[in-house]
This record gives sequence, C-alpha cells and structure tokens, in this order.
Amino acid sequence: MSMTSDQAPLILVVDDDDAMRGSVAFLFASVGLDSRQFKSAEEFLAARDALPKDRPGCLLLDVRMPGMSGLELQRRLNEEGFGLPMLMVSGHGDIPMAVAALKGGAEDFIEKPYRDQHLLDAVHLAIRKSRERLSAGSERSAVVERFQRLTRREREVLMGVLAGKQNKTIAQGLDISIKTVEVHRHTGMEKMAAGSVAELSRMILLAGILVEAD
Repeated sequence: MSMTSDQAPLILVVDDDDAMRGSVAFLFASVGLDSRQFKSAEEFLAARDALPKDRPGCLLLDVRMPGMSGLELQRRLNEEGFGLPMLMVSGHGDIPMAVAALKGGAEDFIEKPYRDQHLLDAVHLAIRKSRERLSAGSERSAVVERFQRLTRREREVLMGVLAGKQNKTIAQGLDISIKTVEVHRHTGMEKMAAGSVAELSRMILLAGILVEAD
C-alpha cells in the first residue's frame, strides 16, 4: 500500500507506567485521536512490523523504563530509519537527558506532570510533521517510478539538460542528431510530468537521483 497523509493519525505510546498509558489513551480518545499502548520498548519492537506504515502520527516515548530505555529505543529506531516523529516524556528529566533526546531528533521533551493541552499541542505538531513526511515520501516514490519508465536515451538526454548542456553538446556527446535530442527531451519531460527544467530539477533532487556533471 502506498503511503498517504490523509488517513486518521495513530499515536503510539511506549511507557511502563500503567496509569500514564491509560490516562493518555483517554485523553487522545477525547479529542478523536486513535492510540496504541505498549508497556516496554521490547513490546513495541515485537509489534512494530504489524503496525500500519501508511498512517500519520507520532511516537510518545518514556525515557526511563526497565530494560531498554527510551533513549536506547530512539537510537535504534533512528538507525533503522523509523519514519514517525518522536516525543520524549520523563518524570525524571534533567538537562543532559533532554539534550540527548533532542539531539537524537525528538520533536519535544516533555516533563511529567504536564498539562494535557501542552501534550496535545506537541502531538498535533508532530502529526503535522508526519503528514508532511508522508506527502514528501509519496511524491518521491512517484518521481522515482516515472524516472524508471524513461528509456535509457531519454535519461541520458535529461541528465545532460540538468547538467546545463545545450542540445548540440548533448547530441555530440551521445553521437546522435540534434533533432533526436529534441525528441527525447520532449518525450522525457512529458513522462516526468515536468513543465520546465527547474521543475524537473526539483523532482530529481527530491528523489535523490544523482546528476553527473559531465
């Protein structure tokens, strides 16, 4: 299933405190947010493959837990390219812990006890960022798919265009006529759904496709 940003968000909560999990589940449900609760990092990792990959949301993660800590789980998820924004929560927060969490890419570090509205505001900001990531991911996948449909010659011509070469130079380099370059350029731009070289360049950068300068 392709990733989309318009589905209902899902909040994943990892905390060893039973009361806290129940409290945030009730809070999220009261504002129409779906959530799933996990009592440990290990339980979350065991269930992660079965979680939906196409829903926006965030991970609400307690820092101090028995077994794998929240910071350790954060590092592991970062190494594995976990896509959801993370919010770190702790009842024993200190500056070094907060710095470590934020350096690890956490969107926010929230100390217990917190105001419900503070948590909801942070969650909604994280959901917005998640939607943006999903949208960018969908667009990136579409660009890559269109690029893969190009013929080898169309790719060569478009790469030459993006490298700033004139049609004549591209024709000489590929040992084809200028007219043939123009045809491949036109069909390639159509297949990529690019209305201009600037738009094509943005697509290629988004998709992470390398353009050789020479």
